[in-house]
Amino acid sequence: MTKGPALFRVTLEVSGLERAATFYARLLDVKGRRVGGGRTYFDCGGVILALVDVKKPEAGPESIYFAVPNVRTVHARARRLRCLSKEDVHGVPGGGLARRPWGEVSFYAVDPWGNRLCFVDRKTLFTGR
Repeated sequence: MTKGPALFRVTLEVSGLERAATFYARLLDVKGRRVGGGRTYFDCGGVILALVDVKKPEAGPESIYFAVPNVRTVHARARRLRCLSKEDVHGVPGGGLARRPWGEVSFYAVDPWGNRLCFVDRKTLFTGR
């Protein structure tokens, strides 16, 4: 175990918390929980994905990466939600399932508020080790 800091929560800005919570519950197949202060939390392993309701949301970091046991199932949900990325990633469509140059099998999505997400097959995670 490293003695460094532990990431425990990532916050994304959204507008319309009810709509956002419904979107993420469908995409992640995880029930969110209201915690007050215009926030909904989703338990994602050891890290909480927090949605915070603001009037003018700004997109978060480059991408938030999720390790998932069945990337094809999540891809199908993202397709139904019409949130697959339209950007190219290393010369291939980001919204398509692909093996990336670093070995991960993944796809990219963008939520309705502009936050970028990536879903990676857990069996192919590359952590730099």
